[in-house]
Amino acid sequence: MIEVVERFLTGLKGALRPGERLELEVATGAAIEDINELKLKYPKIPQALIDLLINIDGTYWRQYGEKKIAVCILGSDVDEGRYPYYLMSAQQILESSQEDEDVSYVLYEDEDAVDLKIMPEGLLKGNYIHFADCMNNGGSSRLYIDFNPSEEGVCGQIIRFLHDPDEFKVIADSFDEYLKDLIDHGYAYLSDMD
Repeated sequence: MIEVVERFLTGLKGALRPGERLELEVATGAAIEDINELKLKYPKIPQALIDLLINIDGTYWRQYGEKKIAVCILGSDVDEGRYPYYLMSAQQILESSQEDEDVSYVLYEDEDAVDLKIMPEGLLKGNYIHFADCMNNGGSSRLYIDFNPSEEGVCGQIIRFLHDPDEFKVIADSFDEYLKDLIDHGYAYLSDMD
């Protein structure tokens, strides 16, 4: 396992509330078939995301045996880094990354609402992974890994979509960097959860 994932999971266990920790204990890793399908479909998928899914195959209303869990384990820059997200399962990632993510309507409203590191054509099918939804079931914010950045961007950059006002912003240059930021900020997105 990549060191950053190991550090992230160790810190996460200490940052979660006891009830959330108990809920997460039922989680198992993704099936090898699902991991192989992700790798086949997205050859540039970061090893850190694979390692995370090998340990926890999603926390987004995910059924594990008799128990369904809904535990936010990720975060973003929203609300000074205090906005939590669910990790999607390997199957949810495969299903939710099937269509183009249009940014043109956002550019039309406000050209500064789409980071210059993102292609103005948007996130095209096969060139991104939607891996997390925010605590209110994804309606307000989603996280993506972008494999087709603009000339200013970096392949593998992490994009955060935020609704109302709509905005697409790069929040990290890689998934490893994204996890390191969560660790370095002390899992702040978990501290204010109601």
